[in-house]
Amino acid sequence: MTTKIHPTAIVDKNAIIGEGSEIGAYAVIGPKVTLGKNCWIGNHANITGNTTIDENSKIYHFASVGESPQDKKYNGEDTKLIIGKNNTIREFCTINTGTVQGNNQTVIGDDNWIMAYVHIAHDCIVGDNTILANNVTLAGHVIVGDWAIIGGLSPVHQFTVVGAHTMVGGQTAISQDVPPYIMASSSSTGPRAEPKGVNAEGLRRRGFTAAQIDNIKYAYKILYRNGLSYSEAKSTIEEMSKEHSELKLFCDFFKASTRGIVR
Repeated sequence: MTTKIHPTAIVDKNAIIGEGSEIGAYAVIGPKVTLGKNCWIGNHANITGNTTIDENSKIYHFASVGESPQDKKYNGEDTKLIIGKNNTIREFCTINTGTVQGNNQTVIGDDNWIMAYVHIAHDCIVGDNTILANNVTLAGHVIVGDWAIIGGLSPVHQFTVVGAHTMVGGQTAISQDVPPYIMASSSSTGPRAEPKGVNAEGLRRRGFTAAQIDNIKYAYKILYRNGLSYSEAKSTIEEMSKEHSELKLFCDFFKASTRGIVR
């Protein structure tokens, strides 16, 4: 495997470039950047900061990855950006490092599909196998669970949790936490997110059985349809999860959630 660096690219001598990686014309790679094997960096991409990108990831043209956080409290601390393997980050994306007031790092997992113009702010945690469509904007400290899909032009408020296996429609404003497995989209009166049922088709595609999906649908009814308080619904679902392991994602979500759930 041969590493290819275009002669117009600016790669700092202290950067670590994995075997088989390719860096395009006019790209800039900073001194604290580590690229894994077989990464592909497009023309004019800028990768800076204390940034680690694992193998087989692609960063497309004009993306800005690892720049300092857009946080007035940031004072030049050596915070981190950690990106896993097999990620696709398309044109003009902006991804910032963490802050010392938060996690000290921004973390993106494996196998994510991050479309053009997406912004991922400081201290975000993005899981594996997510899809963030064009112009999705994650404010600071957002958590996005595995297999979540967020439609284009959707902003996500800081400290919000978007649960695993969710599907959020385009142009949806997410200011409260989205429980796992559900679909959410804008309401009839505005862009604010509201629940729209269970993401059953997505779960079937990922190998969930009919019985598991039925249990998830029942948990959804407990959460939204049975007239229970949030505290009562949480307790009921947590008890059910002792026999149905697919419901444990709800328990993890309840522990992480601080902003209340979409209603």
